[in-house]
Amino acid sequence: MRLLASGLLLILAAGAGQAGTLRIATFNTELSRDGPGLLLRDIERGGDPQIAAVVEVISAAQADVLVLQGVDWDYEGRSLAALAGLLAEAGAAYPYSVFLQPNAGLPPPALLDMDGDGRTGGPRDNQGYGRFRGQGGMALLSRLPVDRNGIRDFSALLWRDLPGALLPKHPDGRPFPSGAVHAVQRLSSTAHWLVPLQLPGGKQLNVMTFHAAPPVFDGPEDRNGRRNRDEIRLWQLLLDGRLGPAPQAPFVVAGDANLDPDRGEGRKDAIRSLLGDPRLQDPQPLSPQAGSATVEWQGAGRMRVDYVLPSARLAVTGSGVVWPDAPDAAAALASRHRLVWADIALD
Repeated sequence: MRLLASGLLLILAAGAGQAGTLRIATFNTELSRDGPGLLLRDIERGGDPQIAAVVEVISAAQADVLVLQGVDWDYEGRSLAALAGLLAEAGAAYPYSVFLQPNAGLPPPALLDMDGDGRTGGPRDNQGYGRFRGQGGMALLSRLPVDRNGIRDFSALLWRDLPGALLPKHPDGRPFPSGAVHAVQRLSSTAHWLVPLQLPGGKQLNVMTFHAAPPVFDGPEDRNGRRNRDEIRLWQLLLDGRLGPAPQAPFVVAGDANLDPDRGEGRKDAIRSLLGDPRLQDPQPLSPQAGSATVEWQGAGRMRVDYVLPSARLAVTGSGVVWPDAPDAAAALASRHRLVWADIALD
């Protein structure tokens, strides 16, 4: 397998591990498999080229804090532990992790037609899309200690309880697909977490991470587009203090918003508002190969959907997108998404 381009490795290594600098990264690994336990099986069996490529990309980036999407959750956390073991062998050890149960594949309290297709029991009839409980979950890996008592998991928040929720409706104004669904539908398609990390010197860094629903694969009611919009809005409402105590700076929003501010479908006002929020800053990470793009989808093309947004007063010393320089480079074999990183200076 080709290594990442030498120039890219130099760019990544320039900031990684420097005293007084912290590297934050997000990466939708797309490691999810079609059944429970299959990801763990593939990791333990060895020889899987995608898993090897993901490990190579992550180990080259050498992030201090890494949020991952597309990792299948299991009750004992064995899939993440196995992945972390491979990373440690590759020189990227993460002694701390967070791996909470996501909404992906989580059944609602009763058998309901959650997506309005006239059927029940399908992967879109769970709280978040998933063929099984935990498919395509999230994880956080960290070299900094986690304040576990301070973790705030917003994944159980009902969509209708979000201030200003843009719930889908039938043309006559009735709830889509039904009032019974609105009564139990959670906002998070995967999860929303606030994870406090202990910085050197006793301060904390709040990492706010999520994986929003794609704003497609629905009908004229725009259920997914509306949900995507509100999943992104959650962070600004949290900073406003409308979802409990507002987190104190320093903080970083990092994850997969599944929305480009300029291209593709979706309600772009949501991501534009987040990028323009004066409490945050957009380092505008780039790659020489694809500019600001962070994903390349067949048909839809290149878009920017993955973000690392530090709070406004943090000093950003560098940022980038790990884009492959050849079809057989690790970043191309790992995922359609690219690892996005930003370096921040510590006081």
